[in-house]
Amino acid sequence: MTTFDVVVRGGTVATAADRFTADVAVADGRIAALGHDLAGAEVIDATGKLVLPGGVDGHCHIEQRSAAGVMNADGFESATASAARGGTTTVIPFAAQPPGASLAEAAADYHARAARGAIVDYALHLILADPRPEVLTNELPPLVEAGHASLKIFLTYDIRLDDERALAVFAAARRHNLMVCVHAENHAMIAWLRERLVARGHGDARYHATSHPRHGEAEAVHRAIALARLVDQPLMIFHVSCTEALAEIRRARAAGVKLFAETCTHYLTLTRDALARDDGRGAEWICSPPLREAHDVEALWRALEDGTLATVSSDHAPYAADATGKYGAGPAPAFTDVPNGLPGLAFRLPLLFDAMVRRRGLRLEDFVRLTASEPARVYNLHDRKGSIAIGKDADLAIWDPTRRVTLAHALAGDGAGYTPFEGLEVQGWPVQVLRRGETVVQDGEVTAAPGSGRFLPRRGGEAAEPSGRPVAEMDAGRNFGAKLL
Repeated sequence: MTTFDVVVRGGTVATAADRFTADVAVADGRIAALGHDLAGAEVIDATGKLVLPGGVDGHCHIEQRSAAGVMNADGFESATASAARGGTTTVIPFAAQPPGASLAEAAADYHARAARGAIVDYALHLILADPRPEVLTNELPPLVEAGHASLKIFLTYDIRLDDERALAVFAAARRHNLMVCVHAENHAMIAWLRERLVARGHGDARYHATSHPRHGEAEAVHRAIALARLVDQPLMIFHVSCTEALAEIRRARAAGVKLFAETCTHYLTLTRDALARDDGRGAEWICSPPLREAHDVEALWRALEDGTLATVSSDHAPYAADATGKYGAGPAPAFTDVPNGLPGLAFRLPLLFDAMVRRRGLRLEDFVRLTASEPARVYNLHDRKGSIAIGKDADLAIWDPTRRVTLAHALAGDGAGYTPFEGLEVQGWPVQVLRRGETVVQDGEVTAAPGSGRFLPRRGGEAAEPSGRPVAEMDAGRNFGAKLL
């Protein structure tokens, strides 16, 4: 009988397609067999527990500065340790190019930081804040060859791109088979409302939501889709928060646009009421797009159920609840002086497991799909990550589906000093987490060494391939022979 390195014995295994009772055997860091009565040098008893793929978080910010220059509260060690505690074994943070700087140098800098600290495996999205022709022509191709397969652009903030520069990025992405991810909000609406609110004395945290209108999100989603559609470039809309944006996404998908969209844990569990807290801590719930209203929460859940939204990320963007982060402008800052973002890597999966599987009646398979297998597919990591199948990395989270936990920052272990989900009770918790067959978390204690996470080079894959349905103006057969791509 073959003796494997590790056998996870007797648990209920779940993938995006099925669930079954089996032993999971690991050899050389990969899943080597599924069966019964398998022998292992190390045996982990999972009887009565769920054995799920480690989560894939396709959108988180680590060691990254805000648009205003405030460094977030997590380095790669603390962020990825927090991710592992919550059952996430793969993250895709950002390598952010500052305006006027080199994209290649930014990527090298983030690689060096990750190599020193990462505990889980990782890829990187490249943020293009300044897509000068020489960046797209000279710097981008070697980064693609090195295994970077996705770009991010902003339509708001000081690093926003106008439509012409966004088109240049979309065209470059199409040439190199890259996914483009977009932060879609209308900058002019935000700037106009912010100025008027502050001038009229409406500067506290509750007015942050007012300053980011839902129709501004919908307009920018519509515009991003129109620009990408012109050049037949697949698109991922990040952090969808409201019904109006969902309507734009549904309309485009119905028209055949190759389009993906995600929402985030906080939009599924919190509302704008958190910004108007009586204790004056509303700044800690400022993020962009802002938290919306209860009917938006319900609409987002329906969009997950009907397939309009493909994935759920954390959009982990931790700023400390002190003078180094959220309160850098004082104990009662105007919303305009608060860095945008919430911590969330640790609690993404427990919150979603409780909400999806226990309270909303979604299938366990749906939970796996939305939090692991689909982000792995969209970002072309599914040859290694996101499922339990022979040959894939042995990234496994062993869940106790009956354990009840009250969320508190101490359980997260990130650098923010607080959690926006404080006091919420969830049922279902990852009690042991394996990364490539090695236990990296046992009962909340991180056991892996900093820097033991690996970079995951990748290509764009099927999700990033053009649809092959060009609009008339870009189709040489219908536009009098002009070849524009």
